Amino acid sequence: MMSHTAPLLQVEGLAKHYPVKAGLLGRAAGAVRAVDGVSFSIARGETLALVGESGCGKSTTARLVLRLIEPSAGTIRFDGVEVAGKAELRALRRRVQVVFQDPYASLNPRLSVGDAIAEPMEVHGIGDGASRAARVRELLGLVGLAPFHAQRFPHEFSGGQRQRIGIARALAVQPELVVCDEPVSALDVSIQAQVVNLLKDLQARFGLSYLFIAHDLAVVRHMADRVAVMYLGQIVEMAPKRVLFAAPRHPYTRALLSAIPHPDPRLRGRVTPLGGDVPSPLNPPPGCRFHTRCPFVQEVCRTEAPPLRELEAGHASACHFAESLPAFDAGTGQGLEPLAAKRLALYAAAKARRAAA
Repeated sequence: MMSHTAPLLQVEGLAKHYPVKAGLLGRAAGAVRAVDGVSFSIARGETLALVGESGCGKSTTARLVLRLIEPSAGTIRFDGVEVAGKAELRALRRRVQVVFQDPYASLNPRLSVGDAIAEPMEVHGIGDGASRAARVRELLGLVGLAPFHAQRFPHEFSGGQRQRIGIARALAVQPELVVCDEPVSALDVSIQAQVVNLLKDLQARFGLSYLFIAHDLAVVRHMADRVAVMYLGQIVEMAPKRVLFAAPRHPYTRALLSAIPHPDPRLRGRVTPLGGDVPSPLNPPPGCRFHTRCPFVQEVCRTEAPPLRELEAGHASACHFAESLPAFDAGTGQGLEPLAAKRLALYAAAKARRAAA
């Protein structure tokens, strides 16, 4: 569901540049532009998915939003208040939580599950020992585990169970926004379906907002309300999910959708692979950053950087020729729909089994 009120999270011009030093004196020789001028917003109860190739800046953006690393430029406003000083940052810590990609590495092996879930409540001074223990039992039930699991340690659980524990810990302080950094990529497909459905159920129950980072477009299709596509530290397209999957208006977005493996061998030959390598963020190409790999490149693309401009309500693209790109076949020719349909059917079946139980 989506809200029509003011955004819960608003990010403007966010950047993170890592200096590169060289020589005996360690003088600055340049900077790695990991994130370079990213702007977006998330409404209450909304899921914004951030997608792109490895190294495009998705996880760095997530860590900037969480203020786990300090931005080089830009502003972050949460519920209308800019996160600048220590007081705003402490408030943000409670209202924004994270679910990490690796459910084992994100849990302290020396803490029992109950202590790991209760720790955020202790840090923020929520409740006493008895109320925290009751809250731990409640959270374990919400994520599909039993109260006695609180006494066990992370190594005693499967990957899917550990991710459920990570989700329970994120919910312990009743956050409003949860940053999900590739939360299902390390799990088997059948377990992915269970965890994705759990996240959807929790969102409906508590009105959560998600910043959902993923590379699996079938998962994104199931989870997201809107999708932002990143390339080399910048957002190149943003649109409602249905619009983006049906009519992408940036060549890179089309390449991502086309790269989905197709189960029908008769259609595999229709997909043209994206050529070339991702340029270095230390020295990004002039003009459009995608022009070195773009099949529709023109001379202007090599010299002028296209702004992220709105083509229609809610749909923006950073392409000089977004309006004149040839029609995109989201069905047979680009290899997404049949595979996505099978994956979505798997999610629905897992949800039905859970409801029946």
